[in-house]
Order: sequence, then C-alpha cells, then structure tokens
Amino acid sequence: MIAGLRAVIKKIFLALLGLVVVLVVAVAVNTLRKGSRQLDVPPLAVLPVDEQGAAQRLGEAVRLSTISSREDATLNADQFLQFHTLLQQRFPKTHAALKRELVADLSLLYTWPGSKPELKPILLLAHQDVVPIAPGTEGDWAVPPFSGEVKDGFIWGRGSWDDKGNLMSQLEAVEMLVASGFQPERTVYLAYGADEEVSGLRGAAAMAALLKQRGVQLDFVIDEGLLILDGILPGLSQPAALIGVAEKGYMSVALSVSATPGHSSMPPKHGTSAIAMMSTALKQLEDKQLPAGIRGVGGEMFDTIAPEMSGFSRVALSNLWLFGPVVQKQLEGAASTNAMLRTTTALTIVNAGNKENVLPGRADATVNFRILPGDTQAGVLEHVTSELANAVGEGKVAVTTLPGAKEASKVAPTDSGQYRLVNKTIREIFPGTLVAPGLMVAATDSVHYEELSDHVFKFSPVRANAEDLKRFHGTNERLSINNYAEAIRFYHRLLSEGAKAPAP
Repeated sequence: MIAGLRAVIKKIFLALLGLVVVLVVAVAVNTLRKGSRQLDVPPLAVLPVDEQGAAQRLGEAVRLSTISSREDATLNADQFLQFHTLLQQRFPKTHAALKRELVADLSLLYTWPGSKPELKPILLLAHQDVVPIAPGTEGDWAVPPFSGEVKDGFIWGRGSWDDKGNLMSQLEAVEMLVASGFQPERTVYLAYGADEEVSGLRGAAAMAALLKQRGVQLDFVIDEGLLILDGILPGLSQPAALIGVAEKGYMSVALSVSATPGHSSMPPKHGTSAIAMMSTALKQLEDKQLPAGIRGVGGEMFDTIAPEMSGFSRVALSNLWLFGPVVQKQLEGAASTNAMLRTTTALTIVNAGNKENVLPGRADATVNFRILPGDTQAGVLEHVTSELANAVGEGKVAVTTLPGAKEASKVAPTDSGQYRLVNKTIREIFPGTLVAPGLMVAATDSVHYEELSDHVFKFSPVRANAEDLKRFHGTNERLSINNYAEAIRFYHRLLSEGAKAPAP
C-alpha cells in the first residue's frame, strides 16, 4: 500500500515537474519570439543650427508673459500682440512666404501653399499661452520666471518648454527651409492658439472650424504631447519616445449633500450629517474606481517596448497571459502608469461649513475623471451614481455634470504611413531612442482638429528625466540649448519629408 502511494506521489510530482518545464519553455519561447519592433533607419547627417541665436530668440519669446484666462479673453492681449510682432521680426522669410491670419483676435494661422494642392495638407500645432506662476513661489526660481535668461546651457523661464519651445522651433525650421528654397508639395498649416491652457475653445476650436468650413482634410496633425523619457520606465536603459496616438477624455461632476443644520453640541446620528455623508461618498469613489487593464493604447505601448527591456521586466511584459495580474498591480502603483490603464478618479474640491460650532446644512464636492478611450461619459456617470447609492443610499447625493466635458479622442492607427513618418523622424534625429505609441493623459489643442484627420499625434521632441518632469507647469521650467536644437532639426526633417508627395 505504501509502495502504491509512493508511486502515485511520484507520478504527481513528475506531472507537476513536466508542467513547470512546459511553462518555462513556453515563457522562454514567447519572450524570445517577441523581437524588436523598432524601425531600422540609416544615419542622418546632423543639420547645422544656429544654436545660440535660436536660444536667444526663444528667450525673447519667454519674456512676454502671455498668460491666458478662461474668463477674460483680453487678459494680457498686449503681451500676445508683442509676441506676434516679435515673430514677424525674427522670422521675416517665413512671414514673406506664408499667409498669416489672425483668428479670434489673438490666435495665429499660417498657410504655406503646396505645389500640389490636390494632396492632403499637414498641420503643426503649438500654443502661445502659458500658465501663471504659483503665488508665493516666484522666489524659488533660479532666475526670474519671465526673464528668458540663457545660461548654463539652458533657456530658462515659463513657456521655454510648454509650449513656446515647440512653437519657436517649428518657425526656426520653416525659416531655414524657406531660406534654402524648399517648396512643399503638400500645403503646410501652422496653427498657434492663444488659450490652450484654458481649453482652446476660443483659439484652436475657431481655427479648426475655419479649416473645416474651407473643406480642408489633413493628412496628419502633430501637437505637443508625450516626451522622450530617460530613466523613467523601469527595466529600460535607453531613452523612450512615446508618440501620443490618443488623448483621454475629461469630465468633472459636482456632488451635493443636504442635511438638517444644527448646533455642534448636539450632533445627529453617526454618519448622517452633511459632511459625514459627503465623506462617505467621496471615500467610496476613491476606493471603487473604474476597472484598470493592460489593453488598448497602453497595451500596445507595453507590447512595443517589451522586447527592449531587460531581466524580468521583459519576461513579464512578453507573457502577460501569465504575469498580467502581477504586472498590472505594479503599474497601478505609480500615478503615471496607472493613468494609462484606467479612467482615473480625482477628488479635487470640497466645501462645507463656515463656523466651528455649527453643523452645515450642505456639503459640496467636485470630482474629476480623465476618461480612457473605450470608456464614455455616460458610463462614468452610471458608475458614480451606482457607487454613491451603495455608499449613502439612492438619491442622497445630487450629481451634476459640469460644463467642459468631452469624450476620449479617437485612436490614431499605428500601422499607417503617417505614424511611420513620425516614428522614423524621431529615430533619425534622436539616434538610439526607442519609439512606442502612448496615451496622452492631459489635454491638448489637437482634439479640436479630430474631424479633419484620422492621424492626430501628440508628441514633443523634448528630453525629460524624473527631475525634469517636476518643472512642467512648475518651478524652474527650462529647456536645454542642445535639446532645443534637436527640436528644430526634428521639425525641419518632419516638414521636409512630410510635405512631400507620397512615393508612387
């Protein structure tokens, strides 16, 4: 009997061992089978750029405090108009060759007519406006935030990166191309809104509507967006350029709870005051967020970079069928990667009470959602009402969708010639940089142009490490002179290749 039991145990052990061997072989084969998806591009001669002159011109642009306002369309109008004059003075050949239109008072639309008007045009976007300096932080800057100072190899100041760096480098590239006698075959549009930081509804929306009215359909659009990340993605030693092929939607909901006001010396039953109910409601939304998943754009991004990773990161990302739950849990632990996997929930505003000994009769809150492609506003609203009913009871919390909501964008296909062009240009100008599609989690002007093209990309040719990311909309914003020259080369190459007629 004991011998028989031993035989059974041995068979089970051998079967399990065989299963483990099969599993290990399957994982190894699957990992090795996933070869690199990076484009192989020949070396490109480095384009000479007047780096110091370009840096000084960007510094001049930064000195103009073009801060926009959602409520006041005329705020700092003098600064915007001075900026327009500066552009005309610093890029005379561009202004001689391109048609310039002023749209919605402060936004700029340039048209560079192509020699083959039957071809679909291309559109480059950037924005003139910048965000304000956080009150009380002015003294934390290494240089005054609107000095536009060029020192220590950087152009410093608000807007040097976001987004005058893109705008000015595009015009530097156009000026060089015009000076060289280049004639685009496709018509080229440049559109520079004046209110991107406050939604783009006056500038980009108006320019998009104007182009639509004229019957324009675009071959591709490129706007600010994702970056060239260095040392940020675990397991990846090389810099990774992420091309935004989609943008998350946006929706904020206002929550309101009413209760009987009273004196704090006689509080009501536990959990029934306005503040208590609102706290319970908000905790429910924070704890029960919409589901995450390695799918869609995020899934394609990780699938693209998996073969370039080292160690267990490569094995795990190449075998999500086995390691998916472990990988997802790790990705959900970091704010930047969590945002790629789900519609995010952010508790942003809470208001209740005005005296320490009075129970308020009302509590209000605002919750912001950034909607993942594939999710919808209606689905988010259904989730909110369902979770609030579970937390405090049906109908206890009033829910209102605030103005400005928009669905997630379309997803630009990555198997297109347009995506390949942007991919190839990055690989040419930034040798050794990996390229993958990515999801833009913040808002850009490009969403206003979705009806005009199926190929809308969000990418800034800006290098960034973890320390640099803190400067975005923050203190000590800056752009290196070397990187700025690379940005000029990027747009020069993109325009010279993208404005050509397709090969027969």
